[in-house]
Amino acid sequence: MGDRALSRRGFLAASAAAGLGMTALSACGGDSDGGSSDGKTTIEWWNISTTEPTKTVWAGLAKKFEAQNPKVKVKIVQMENDAYKSKMTALTASGKLPDIFHTWGGGVLQQQVDAGLVEDLTDRTKPWADGMLSVAKQAYILGDKTYGIPFDIGMIGFWYNKALFKQAGITAPPTTWSGFLDTVKKLKAKNVTPIALAGKEKWPGMYYWAYLAMRTAGIDALKKANDDKDFTAPGLVQAGQHLQDLVKLQPFQKGFLGAAYSTPTGQAATMGNGKAAMELMGQWAPVVEADSGKGLGSDLGFFPFPAVEGGKGAITEVFGGGGGHALRKGAPQAAVDFLKFFASEATDLVLVKKTNTLPVVPGAEKGLSDPNTKAVQAQLKAATGFQLYLDQAYAPAVGQEVNDSVAALISGSKSPEQVTQSISKTAKEEQ
Repeated sequence: MGDRALSRRGFLAASAAAGLGMTALSACGGDSDGGSSDGKTTIEWWNISTTEPTKTVWAGLAKKFEAQNPKVKVKIVQMENDAYKSKMTALTASGKLPDIFHTWGGGVLQQQVDAGLVEDLTDRTKPWADGMLSVAKQAYILGDKTYGIPFDIGMIGFWYNKALFKQAGITAPPTTWSGFLDTVKKLKAKNVTPIALAGKEKWPGMYYWAYLAMRTAGIDALKKANDDKDFTAPGLVQAGQHLQDLVKLQPFQKGFLGAAYSTPTGQAATMGNGKAAMELMGQWAPVVEADSGKGLGSDLGFFPFPAVEGGKGAITEVFGGGGGHALRKGAPQAAVDFLKFFASEATDLVLVKKTNTLPVVPGAEKGLSDPNTKAVQAQLKAATGFQLYLDQAYAPAVGQEVNDSVAALISGSKSPEQVTQSISKTAKEEQ
């Protein structure tokens, strides 16, 4: 999307801002073929699965792959979301990436490809990747070439506590933005915290502005803004105004600006421990709520982001993405074999059954049993439009500015107009 030329200056600036100078970079990837004196090939696998049960399940799958491939050793490196993004930005600037690494696709992957750092998987994965769900693969197909293999697909929506809704006299989830604001007011009237938010990490707040932009200006407006490097269209300003209306109701938990996502006192735990009625999060939310807190069990429900009255978008247009794996340029064949193993129906069934992952292999759909996971899948199947996470769809610096500016709006230090102006300024600088 937009200008896909690599901005090495942008990567280096982001690295410095993250405190990840060149001396702090890992010596992964690069020219090493992963070989060792004992004849074993070691492949380094970087991912963001730091919560249970996913962390343990993935470690078990790595062991299973090693058992099937005795000459291969899988070295797992796991990082929390924000730390991973910062580290990968720095590694991209250094020109060295891990053998196998988590990717969301989109503009970030495009810049890594443009830098010549990512393996073209088109021919090497075609025999088995062709059978995967098409919607799951789209974010990793750049031009007509495949640079990543999905293991998950999903969407952002509202997870809610049915018991707290009932306590506030709310009989059904809202379907309009005005109805959503009314829901917030009803919850507050009963001394129930309406929404849990990880204000410290910024990306969870971005979800609100992105969805409001889709609902108000229409999904095509986000692509046009990026292509034109101008985010100041009235509909995008209105998105910030709608978010400002929500913020004025003080809907978030106490101390939300300092709250992380998956820590014991963060967003997921606040939701999972029944201390807030809603959170706007992806399909992974129930698992993280149960890992960080107690989990809500049968009290947990799901509903799509409401429609905005008079807006150009539809409630059937969804915002989200999935997880995938890409390989560094020149990664050993063992890394390709691992991707094939991870994309098999047998592995996908394990992920679906044990981690509530949505299937990317058609045959794994039979493993779905959780009603909320089924609800998310039903929404995805009925979707009439799909927008990738903005901090992945856009160039890294632009995506980061979206996160930063929306966080500033939520904290009260930027106006809706200033949000769109700041994003436009960054987009123009990336040319």
